Amino acid sequence: MLCAILCAISVAHAQKVPTRDLLDQYKSHDPALEQSLRQTFTAEALTKGAAAAGERGEFIWAVESASQPQLQVGTVATTMAPVTAVKVGGLWVYQGSLPMGTAYRYQWLANGKVFGGGNDLAVYGPDSYAQADVPTGKVSDKLVLESHVYPGMTANVWYWTPAQYDGSTPLPVQIWGDGQFYVEHPADYHVFEALDNLIAQKKIPPMVNIFIQPGMASEKAMRSIEYDTVDDAFARYLLEEVLPEIEKHVKIRRDGYSRAMVGESSGGICSFNAAFLKPDQFSRVLSWIGSFAALQRSPAEPVGGFVYPLRVRQEPKRNIRVWMQDGAEDQENPRAGSWPLANIELANSLKMRLYDYHFSFGPGTHNQAQGKAELPESLIWLWRDYDFARTSQDFVQGADEKDKPLWRVAAMNRN
Repeated sequence: MLCAILCAISVAHAQKVPTRDLLDQYKSHDPALEQSLRQTFTAEALTKGAAAAGERGEFIWAVESASQPQLQVGTVATTMAPVTAVKVGGLWVYQGSLPMGTAYRYQWLANGKVFGGGNDLAVYGPDSYAQADVPTGKVSDKLVLESHVYPGMTANVWYWTPAQYDGSTPLPVQIWGDGQFYVEHPADYHVFEALDNLIAQKKIPPMVNIFIQPGMASEKAMRSIEYDTVDDAFARYLLEEVLPEIEKHVKIRRDGYSRAMVGESSGGICSFNAAFLKPDQFSRVLSWIGSFAALQRSPAEPVGGFVYPLRVRQEPKRNIRVWMQDGAEDQENPRAGSWPLANIELANSLKMRLYDYHFSFGPGTHNQAQGKAELPESLIWLWRDYDFARTSQDFVQGADEKDKPLWRVAAMNRN
């Protein structure tokens, strides 16, 4: 199961022809466009209609079809009207714009029938791109930490400091699970650009961001044990080992009001787990495609993370703020549970208990596309009203959320 989850967390590789060149070739009617598209996308992607590329809201799609096809793009809530492709050599191509800051699925239709398409099409907004006049933060060299909370485990850790750090003022802290993704493949996530832009715009406070790679112990991968186990071990690992090490290099705040947790998949439940079990130490949670599932069972929690929707309903309310994201096509596992249904149930639990929460539900699979695209929006929401003069805040569900109905499910793939 762990392998399946890790395999689903894909890392994109650089295209052979840059997206901007494809868009410019289309607009200038360049006869080299077909060759560029075939160089950029595999023959299988073109046959299956899964060839798409874009930036800053502008996109280009290509497909092979015996007859003139139409393209239809949508989210869970909205499906756009079909648009007709044009012939470019032996391909059919459509170029257009999409609203930014979320992710989409799309499908091709010919003769009234669907014959191909794709999902998890991330459309980044302007705050996810580097701006010429915005100072940039800095990522540290890799630190290798040995653990006593997880005996025999070593893990790689990096920390990012904003350009505004003066070297003396303790800063808030944001901790990222699966941190190697963001540090080793920054162009695939746009995390550093979002942090630079939002801090410069004063939409989030200057903060230290800590990126932690799941550890290894005697050549055993510890990711699921660290992330999926419903106990306070990972929170203690942060408090007793990771944060003290980071404090040797940069000044950070110690109040839970100033600490956020970010994670995807198993890292999503890990983030929620730390805050729910230690709300005085971690008060802000960002969960992408969270694995609220029975991946790590124990005598204390026989169904593992699948228990959280029920625990939130039955236990005293914690003073935490939670942004959740998931997709309608997220995964199902015959033993561990349903990712989309568990996330919906947890969102309803948070709503009914009047938590300060937001649930962003899209069309995607077990993929970070939507979370990445909406990262600026989610960080602004998570850190709104932050005040350096305070060490605590009562997180209250907003009136706009209270007025909304509970989340409900409609069958999309059956009659």
